[in-house]
Amino acid sequence: MVQVRSPLTRTPEWHALREHQARLDKVHMRTLFRDDPERFHRFSLTAAGLQLDYSKNRIDRSTPDLLAALAKTCRLPEAREAMFNGDTINNTEHRPALHTALRATPDQDIRVDGINIVPEVQATLEQMEAFVAQVHGGERTGYRGDPLTDVVSIGIGGSYLGPRMMTEALKPYSREGIHCHYIANIDGTDISEVLAKVRPESTLFLVQSKSFGTQETLENSKLARQWLLDAGATEADLARHFVAVTANADAARHFGIAPEAVFPMWDWVGGRYSLWSAIGLPIALTLGMDNFRRILDGARAMDTHFREAPLQENMPVVMAMLGVWYVNFWDADTHAILTYDEYLKELPAHLQQLDMESNGKRVDRTGEPVDYRTGPVIWGGVGANGQHAYHQLLHQGTVLSPADFIIPLTSHNPVANHHATLFANCLAQTQALMQGKTEAEARSELTAQGLSADEVDRLAPHKVIPGNKPSNTLVFEKATPEVLGALVALYEHRTFVQGVVWNLNSFDQWGVELGKQLGKPILQQLGEGIRYEELDSSTAGLMRLFRGE
Repeated sequence: MVQVRSPLTRTPEWHALREHQARLDKVHMRTLFRDDPERFHRFSLTAAGLQLDYSKNRIDRSTPDLLAALAKTCRLPEAREAMFNGDTINNTEHRPALHTALRATPDQDIRVDGINIVPEVQATLEQMEAFVAQVHGGERTGYRGDPLTDVVSIGIGGSYLGPRMMTEALKPYSREGIHCHYIANIDGTDISEVLAKVRPESTLFLVQSKSFGTQETLENSKLARQWLLDAGATEADLARHFVAVTANADAARHFGIAPEAVFPMWDWVGGRYSLWSAIGLPIALTLGMDNFRRILDGARAMDTHFREAPLQENMPVVMAMLGVWYVNFWDADTHAILTYDEYLKELPAHLQQLDMESNGKRVDRTGEPVDYRTGPVIWGGVGANGQHAYHQLLHQGTVLSPADFIIPLTSHNPVANHHATLFANCLAQTQALMQGKTEAEARSELTAQGLSADEVDRLAPHKVIPGNKPSNTLVFEKATPEVLGALVALYEHRTFVQGVVWNLNSFDQWGVELGKQLGKPILQQLGEGIRYEELDSSTAGLMRLFRGE
């Protein structure tokens, strides 16, 4: 049976990139750097406080134009405007995707169903500001009159990963006297460990769930509620200790949350894009509302750059199309995010959800199976730790994994010569990935060590590092709120661009829903008795083990 090729893979631009890849296949980046002394300046961009060096990629002078041509033929400029204008780009759920409206200026006019949503967004920011001021000023207290010193955010997915990443990344900006904790996992260890660190009379719980029915969030919230009651709080006292961010205000009020402590969520914001909304309350409470607004300012600056810069000079577009280049033309299955800043250690996990939940799709926007690769596996960690672990695979493994190296020029904690050492390590890794080590170089090193000819022959193959491994380096002066806002917005737009090229709906997540659907009847049967005839033998056998049968 002959497979019908998709419109994307039949475009002249796709074929031109295929031919271009074949020409570059045997060209080493060492040669590209040798032949072009201006390569760094040619392949560098600056936007919203970030500088991108993408010179260490398997590209030549013509590659950016070829990639931009593919983006144009996929109607990226039109799709970009559709997103910013509030068109229904989430076609399976009949919704816009307007996370960019959450960082809009008050004078902007962005409409959903004919209604300008910017005033509602601004009103929510003002509600957040007033609430944060009450907590910080001591006006809002616990049931015994104690100041609220611990904030416990209960959520999962985008309600957890984004806020946790941002409060960790901007820890140097934390307000004194406020400590933030997160509970996401339904594993009882998660909530037990957090509750052991806090006092009932001084703890504020944030219940973060659009439906107010997410299983993990609701069960953890119920347990936190009972914990307060067991400590001596009354039902009436609960309103002092619980806040909700939800689209289901009635369920929140039924839980015992005061109407003025219920913050809105909107259908036009997906969870993984929601940290800019009231889901960001943990950020605002921990860092202060002034710093939360600075985060929005940085994201808005990246929005402006993404919307206005030409495609070949557009940082999100360039990064996105390089990703397409490697996934579709070099058969890369993974992409690494390597943060050379201890405060950014949670960034890979947030970007993992952002990218993989958005573009981990096997059918296009019309429901047709694709005949090309889509979203890669996103992974990573903090440098320089990874250099003593998984970087081995990057250098000598058989898997091609492009990598983004992210590092500030200035540390929040300038201890001795640590940051210079860290920066040197980061540059050394990108250089080693690019240039590698030839067999002749390996032999020369071993010979210089005084090894015999036989030992040189034996060890040389193990010392060869192919190089020619692509990487980007993102640099900024210091990890400020504005920089973090711009950095996360950069990756949001990068993800969107790739979804447009691959003709995906980057704003639904039906694969996530199946596990939720199956989990409910399994839980019910664990308590009531297993109907074995309805189950596969593996699931039935594991359930028997759990029940001790």
